[in-house]
Order: sequence, then C-alpha cells, then structure tokens
Amino acid sequence: MTRTTTLPTALDLAEALIACPSVTPATGLVFDCLEAQLKPLGFTVHRALSGAAPDGPVENLYAVRRGPPGSRHFAFAGHLDVVPPGEGWSSGPFLPERRGNLLYGRGAVDMKGSIAAMVAAAAQVPAEAGTLSFLITGDEEGPAVHGTLALIDHLRAVGDQPDLCLVGEPTSVQRLGDMAKIGRRGSVNVWIEVAGKEGHVAYPHLADNPVPRLVALLAELDALVLDEGTDWFQPSNLEITEIVVGNPATNVIPPKASARLSIRFNDRHTGASLSALVDEIARRHGGTTRPVVSGEAFLTEPGAFSALLVAAVEAETGITPELSTTGGTSDARFLKAVCPVIEFGLCNATMHKRDEAVAIDDLETLARIYARVAQAALTAGGSGGDAAA
Repeated sequence: MTRTTTLPTALDLAEALIACPSVTPATGLVFDCLEAQLKPLGFTVHRALSGAAPDGPVENLYAVRRGPPGSRHFAFAGHLDVVPPGEGWSSGPFLPERRGNLLYGRGAVDMKGSIAAMVAAAAQVPAEAGTLSFLITGDEEGPAVHGTLALIDHLRAVGDQPDLCLVGEPTSVQRLGDMAKIGRRGSVNVWIEVAGKEGHVAYPHLADNPVPRLVALLAELDALVLDEGTDWFQPSNLEITEIVVGNPATNVIPPKASARLSIRFNDRHTGASLSALVDEIARRHGGTTRPVVSGEAFLTEPGAFSALLVAAVEAETGITPELSTTGGTSDARFLKAVCPVIEFGLCNATMHKRDEAVAIDDLETLARIYARVAQAALTAGGSGGDAAA
C-alpha cells in the first residue's frame, strides 16, 4: 500500500462518525462516512440491506483489503448503531465536542470510537502483511436478527473466512487496557403461562386459581442452583423478571397468570438444555413455556491470540489486561462460529449514558494497540492454541 503523507487520526475519524445520527437500526449516512474513510486505504466495500420489518431492514458493511495470495486474514468487527441519546445532554449528542481531554457524543465509546481506532490502525498496517477486513453492522443494539448474522452469511457465500476476529466493544473498566473479553455467557428468556378457570372468589370450588400454581412454579425455579461456576465463568443465574396476572377486579379469580424469566448461563449449559429444564418444571405445575435463546455461551481458550493482544496492550499502556467473560452479550456470540474471537475496546463507564465521552488519548492509544494486534495476527500467526467453544 502506498502511504499518504498524513494518516487519518482516530480522533478525526471518530468525530466524523459521531456526527452521523445512527440510532439503531442505522442506515445510510454513517455507512457513507465509514466507506469514505476505508476506500482511500485500499478497501473494497460491500454494503447491503438485510431483512424486512419488524426487525429490518438493517444495513451491513463488509470491507476487505486483500493481501498476497495465501496470506492470513484478520477481521475487525463492530457496530455503527447507537442507543437513543435521551434528554439532558450538555451538548448535542450528534454534535461531537472536545472539552479538555475528552470527546463527547453518542457512540464515542460504544462504539464509533473503537471503529475509528480500527480505521486508523488499518492505515498503519501494510497491505503486504495480509488480508484485513471490517465486519460492521447497523443493528447490534436492537434485535440483532439481520445484522452480524447476515454478515456471516455473506462471508460464507463469498468464501471469506477470517483466521481471527477482534470485536471493538468497550471492555476496559478503570483504564484503557485493563480488561479484554475472551468469552461471554449465553442468554435465554422464557415466557411462562399457567392457565386456570375464572370465577367468583367466594366460590373457589367453582374456579381454578392459576396464581398459587405459578407462585409454586416460580419458587421451584428460583431455588435452582444451576452450577457453581467454572475456571473462566461465574455461576449461571436465573432471574424472574416479570409476573403478570392482569386482574382489575378484587373479587374474581383470574383465568390465567404468566411470568417471564431470564437466564445468563456459562458453558456448562446450552440454551436448549435450560429451556427444557424450565419447561419440565413448568409442566409439573400445569404451565407452558416459550423460550427465546439470544445467544450461547462461548469461550476462546487462552492461547496465541490472547497472548498477542496482551503483548500489544502491555507495549502501549504498560498494564496487563485481565482476561474475562463477565458482562452481557455482544455480537461475538455469532462471530465465534466463524473463527476465534476476542473483544477489546475503550473504557465502558459512560456507554449508554448522557454525555457519553472518550478520552482523546485513549483513542490514539487504542489505534496503536489495534495496529499491533493486526500486524502480529497477520505476520506471526496467532490462532495456535486458541479455539472458540
């Protein structure tokens, strides 16, 4: 690749992306902006709208700069959509503003700042090092039905499978570099309904009250100890998140009662096994269930990939990141089916909050870390010993 005199800075790139409103599902302008940033760096950009209402259409972008034949393929992944900004910002959420050493704007941390750092990093990695790509969706904060999953379908259709993938979620906690995510717990939500027979409360023998059965059902579920955790995962937890009877009368036994629960689980379980467990208990109490699995647990076993990330962070920050599986879900839950995946990005203290902000120095440092990771992954291997399970 022919180097230009002035490489793009992560700060300038982040400001340009933040200035494009992109509440999920994001389409259009923000993708125009990213495409304009990538094309001068030699990337071929493919954009497509996927899916239909109610969860689509969603815009996705796959950009690739091919290296020499037979070279390795490293992918950056992330999302351009953001959560709604809400009210009460000190400045316009989509009017990026520098105040002191901070850049303010919706997406500064989650995760336009990381994508900007990825682009700045790509400018530092020579094309002869190997194939570099971007997998960017406009729907990670929403249903995520037609986002990264559609990108994975495209990868398979064109025969492009990265050897390694880095997702730019904001994983750092106290300072940039203190945590990386090598796995995530799975997530399943279950809707439960217990049917009864309505009637007057003074004549309970003529009715069938579903509420006591639902209460007993939920008590049994709440008492479950799913596991004690593993070497890399905290214990799985089941939480009752809603109970609904919908009975406006004080003297009527209701015809049905329902509840919802959420289970975050480690790699000792699957969404299907936990759904079956809840269903078995529910049926004993006369209930039915409807489970929805949002993602399975996965772990990228520590190995060469995590080692090169740790080395890059140490070189630029002087600290060693903790390898963790804590937190919620991310699109890494889909990408792990393609290749080993690790998440690493900015400090997460202000994500999804008013006055979301990123330290300007962190943007530039993150770009250098990403460049080191990409260069090492392409030229020195990096998959040996890592496996997504």
